[in-house]
Amino acid sequence: MPARSKSDETRARILSAAIDLFRRNGFGQTTMRDIAAEAGVALGAAYYYFDSKDAIVLAFYDQAQQDLDPLLEQAIVSSRDLSKLLYALLDVKLRYFEPNRRLLGTLSAYSDPEHPLSPFSDRTRAIRENDMRWFAQALSGATRTHIPEDLLPHLPHLLWLYQMGLILFWIYDRSPEQQKTRALFDKSLVLVVRLIRLSGFPLLRPLRRIAIDLVATAVG
Repeated sequence: MPARSKSDETRARILSAAIDLFRRNGFGQTTMRDIAAEAGVALGAAYYYFDSKDAIVLAFYDQAQQDLDPLLEQAIVSSRDLSKLLYALLDVKLRYFEPNRRLLGTLSAYSDPEHPLSPFSDRTRAIRENDMRWFAQALSGATRTHIPEDLLPHLPHLLWLYQMGLILFWIYDRSPEQQKTRALFDKSLVLVVRLIRLSGFPLLRPLRRIAIDLVATAVG
């Protein structure tokens, strides 16, 4: 691996200092001046690399995606069973984001798609689509699971929405070590996988078409 330039090291130090401060003091309470002091750089230098706290969070999202991709790659080859594949993908994300659960709780307030930090915004589209790509790989790699062709293009988006709901529950779960989330995860995943497997039954075709139409309406 090539050595990082001094500029890259400075940027990484500012990003790391900012995330540490966001964890300890909260996103809203932390200023760019605080971040510069924590990183040991001038305020102007902090603004040179990141023009706002939003830019720092977006860099955190991008870094998380880079870190997660090899972990998700390992998860996707761990099994050919759909239930185990989906569990592995989601478990990787929960474990990775555990140190930043408080920060994600603060950032969950930015759900409006017009806000750049929203998981539904244009700025985070690439991250969102990358997540869906992993779900698509899980679906294509699973054996003994026939998925109707009309439903298959929509399932990665549905699974991504399921993931976001689970993560939101986890963020606000105050049970010891988020045991409620783990219980919800285990039980809901059984239901999700069963619904996917039942979706190909001829008797469920009318309901499947209604569900597909609802998804198409919701996501445009």
